[in-house]
Amino acid sequence: MTRDQRLAQAAQTLNCPMDVDIAPGGSYCPVVRDERMLYVSGQLPRLNGVMASLGPISAQPAAGAATLAQAQKAARVSALRALMLLQRTLGSLDSVQRICRMTVYVHCTPDFTQHSEVADGASELLVEVLGDIGLPARSAIGVAQLPKNATVEVEITASAHFAL
Repeated sequence: MTRDQRLAQAAQTLNCPMDVDIAPGGSYCPVVRDERMLYVSGQLPRLNGVMASLGPISAQPAAGAATLAQAQKAARVSALRALMLLQRTLGSLDSVQRICRMTVYVHCTPDFTQHSEVADGASELLVEVLGDIGLPARSAIGVAQLPKNATVEVEITASAHFAL
């Protein structure tokens, strides 16, 4: 199975159409290319126009707080959207040489400490689609708020093979 086929399979599993519009939510470029490097802007976990998870995640279950499972799924959705942008930019994920870096921002309460477990959702999706080249250097950072009250935001940096 090709990387593009694995991406389509992951999208189907997450109930995210491959032709979903991933338009910028402000004045920025979704992907910036600098020679062989591609910088993908932070992706929120939108599925069919709705956030996959809203609100902060907390160490203690609370009304309106996301669960660890919801945050992990949100991280998967955000990583999926980042890969879709790479595929649209490159024409195929076969051109991806490596996912070099990923930062996962986790909207959380001060008592939450499982940031890396949330980020694992994104890392696992990258490896499912790209294999070993999808496992990046990574940071998982807890933040007080994210755009649109999303639980997670994921940004990635990739290198690619193509003629300069």
